[in-house]
Amino acid sequence: MNSKKIEPGSLIWLRLDLRLADNPALDAAANLGGAAIPVFIHAPDEEAPWPPGGASKWWLHQSLKSLDAQLRTMGSQLIIRRGPTLETLWALLKETGATAVFWNRRYEPAVIARDARVKEALRGDGVKVESFNAALLNEPWTIRNKSDRPFQVFTPFWKQCLNEADPAKPLPAPIKLAAPAHWPKSIALDELRLAPKINWAGGLRAAWQPGEAGAAEQLEKFLTAAFDDYSAQRNRPDAVGTSRLSPHLHSGEISPRQIWHGVKTMAAKRGLPTAVWRNSQFLAEVGWREFAHHLLFHFPHTPGEPLRPQFKNFPWREDAALLRAWRTGRTGYPIVDAGMRELWTTGWMHNRVRMIVASFLVKDLLLPWSDGARWFWDTLVDADLPSNTLGWQWTAGCGADAAPYFRIFNPTTQGEKFDPNGDYVRRWCPELARLPAEWIHRPQTGPADILRAAGVDPGRTYPQPIVDHAAARAVALAAFARIKTSA
Repeated sequence: MNSKKIEPGSLIWLRLDLRLADNPALDAAANLGGAAIPVFIHAPDEEAPWPPGGASKWWLHQSLKSLDAQLRTMGSQLIIRRGPTLETLWALLKETGATAVFWNRRYEPAVIARDARVKEALRGDGVKVESFNAALLNEPWTIRNKSDRPFQVFTPFWKQCLNEADPAKPLPAPIKLAAPAHWPKSIALDELRLAPKINWAGGLRAAWQPGEAGAAEQLEKFLTAAFDDYSAQRNRPDAVGTSRLSPHLHSGEISPRQIWHGVKTMAAKRGLPTAVWRNSQFLAEVGWREFAHHLLFHFPHTPGEPLRPQFKNFPWREDAALLRAWRTGRTGYPIVDAGMRELWTTGWMHNRVRMIVASFLVKDLLLPWSDGARWFWDTLVDADLPSNTLGWQWTAGCGADAAPYFRIFNPTTQGEKFDPNGDYVRRWCPELARLPAEWIHRPQTGPADILRAAGVDPGRTYPQPIVDHAAARAVALAAFARIKTSA
């Protein structure tokens, strides 16, 4: 180590907060004085049993690369190390002479436990340690019902959130971060081996622009072009009607405070009444993300176990062939297959289609919701543990605010309703592209001459349905009814 004195300063331990603006830990370090050293520590084993999946790791690689480039324009840089975290932080404190560590909080159970151990150990060694809320409008323990208990139903939860004061204005990005006299060593980003081994990244690159700039651009595009029609268009996978901000939110390239105040600023410019934008369907979707974090914090066992204990006895099937057909988009139901192929190609799936494919897995195929949760975890670029857990348990009927057990999506009629012209199916199931809209969601029942003209041969060019929906629905209803009566 160089013998020249390094001025005291701080480490900024970055995780899922990969941005410069509205970053409280970064702001605290910049205001403390002395060197401010941004650090990313790769320690996936400390996040077990839910370390980042394949698509999330691809995104993380791109986001870290983008953040480092931003930092370098400010005379700073991102120091990358491998874990274990506590030992790595201690080594960096010794190498740099830093006297403080700042980070932004995360809320996954394994991460909460790890962060508590790190905080206790560092403070015990005389290090100044402080953590901040950078990921939520309201932290999970601050919103309680009238009985001083956590909410388990979304509508009263979000109503309570809206009764709270507006979130603070986002912090500006620092103009400059003071650099140490000598930078500590950093490993190359490629050494983390985050890029997927499968031939996958081409589709992800074509679909996304990871990084803080991409997040800001996406928010502006949505507020300008799609906010007004969000309620009407958000269920249409054949249209660009959603914000597509979820992977940026997951990686922390944008904060919910920035989204909230972005909507507020847009509304003020256009003269929209406060009640209109605060109660908009779009902000309610941000609320669902808050609700997911609320549930996971208060019920930390739910990523692997049902919230409703009677579902531990549900008669799930084990069928590798059915699961493989679902994963690969070969079920014979076009809207399901289109969604699963979109997921594999782009690392994302439209939310309405997520509900359809999830319902198909757990209610048509009677395969465990945990199988679906694991597949989504590995393939989604927005694989957020709270939201993934909430979504799958909602569909399976075993979580908080769960869908009624008798709500079983008909994949054919859902396709006809939300993709009426078949444009979404044509994009992701090109073997059906020449079918008229009348038959594209039920190709196996189309007239022989129409199928022949479209080049569709059910069972050969496109699968026959792997289950009969009406029969599967009856079996599922009976199984779910038995669980309900045992509650």
